[in-house]
Amino acid sequence: MKKAILLSLLTVASAVALRADNKLVIKGSDTLGAKLVPTLAEAYKAKNSGVSIDIAAEGSTTGIAAIIDGTAQIGMSSRRAKPTEMSAAQAKGVSMKPTIVAFDGIAVVLNANNPVSTLTKRQVEQIFAGDITDWSAVGGNPGAISIYTRNTSSGTYSDFKDLAMKKRDYASSSQKMAGNEQIVAEVAKNPSGIGYCGLAYMNEPGVKVASIEGSVPSKASVLAKKYPYARPTFYYTNGEPVGEAAKFVEFTLSDEGQAIAAKIGFVPVR
Repeated sequence: MKKAILLSLLTVASAVALRADNKLVIKGSDTLGAKLVPTLAEAYKAKNSGVSIDIAAEGSTTGIAAIIDGTAQIGMSSRRAKPTEMSAAQAKGVSMKPTIVAFDGIAVVLNANNPVSTLTKRQVEQIFAGDITDWSAVGGNPGAISIYTRNTSSGTYSDFKDLAMKKRDYASSSQKMAGNEQIVAEVAKNPSGIGYCGLAYMNEPGVKVASIEGSVPSKASVLAKKYPYARPTFYYTNGEPVGEAAKFVEFTLSDEGQAIAAKIGFVPVR
């Protein structure tokens, strides 16, 4: 009887372990997690039956925190981990390993009916910092500028401050959105709107991309580093990934995975 019970318990334990081994939890960046990683996950699962992939795209900060806390095997991030995050990881014995999975450009988007089509880097900084508050100051129709940004947990929120604003704070009037798609949707509805988004989100109806001193975000301009707001995007893992996480990272970097990245709108690493 005892032997039968033990055998039964071992069988249940093995089944639970198998499910755990086949479950992949990915958290973090909306830039990666709203379109690219779900598409990669579907393609991956089509080749690997029985694999479960949970994706939570709530901002790069949450992805890095999930690796530090051990609540995800892969943390998506559109920015590099901050020194404070690296220190927090080290204190917990976590080795933060970044893997560049694609390149991106942060597009400045305007309402499609806005007569403004080009901005200087200085004008972008001044608009988002709140120094310029009326479209007439940059050649547009008179009217107050409505600024849409990502929320503070977003890597894009931080990257845009670094790349476009000389690390200045956003205007107090700026409205914080949960994701790229929300920013684009608001700008599309608001003739006075301006915001930013990743390459994969810039071609939606109702918006247009502003040229920044003659440069627009594209595969060529990002690779050549001619577009001023270009950046890498990352998967973070605790040391070298293992198990399903290692296989998913490998798939992302494979020819098939990078072709998916290109189709979605990202710039492949190769």
